[in-house]
Amino acid sequence: MNSLAHGRNISDVEVANISAHGVWLLAHGKELFMSYEDFPWFSEKTLRCILNVEEQSPGHFYWPDLDIDLTEEIIEHPERFPLKSRNT
Repeated sequence: MNSLAHGRNISDVEVANISAHGVWLLAHGKELFMSYEDFPWFSEKTLRCILNVEEQSPGHFYWPDLDIDLTEEIIEHPERFPLKSRNT
């Protein structure tokens, strides 16, 4: 029995920057900013947890260590999705 070699993990999403104001994602050549005010779940989390992001489908991002999943639309228009978790 032959097993196929795993291909390279080519991710089109990465955390481009983390600052005192929020987190920047780079996805498909587009920069997306998540302020801690709109996305408090990232505030005070470890670098390792924030950097571990996967794109589960185009425009759908998941942080497995934090159990957070967001779409590109939510990131670009947080005012359309006003509910926030109280567990920050």
